[in-house]
Amino acid sequence: MQVNCAECGNKAIITSRQVLDPKLANLYCVCKNAECGHSFVMNLAFSHTLSPSSFQAKRMMIEMLRGMDQAEQLELLAQAQHNAGAI
Repeated sequence: MQVNCAECGNKAIITSRQVLDPKLANLYCVCKNAECGHSFVMNLAFSHTLSPSSFQAKRMMIEMLRGMDQAEQLELLAQAQHNAGAI
């Protein structure tokens, strides 16, 4: 990850970070341009998911299965076994 100075546009070094939340951190930075010398704090934040984690997908599937009655679960299992045999 590259951070650029907001004053001169040159590369900056991240000297430390302060984690405020698992999805938010303050990055303490210093400009590498000796003539500029700007030190500043930038925020690093999680925005949104593009593709769900396989962990998340498994949790969602388990919750969906819990919402089905046993007959629906068995029908879904039979369909999955049939589709697996077709591969």
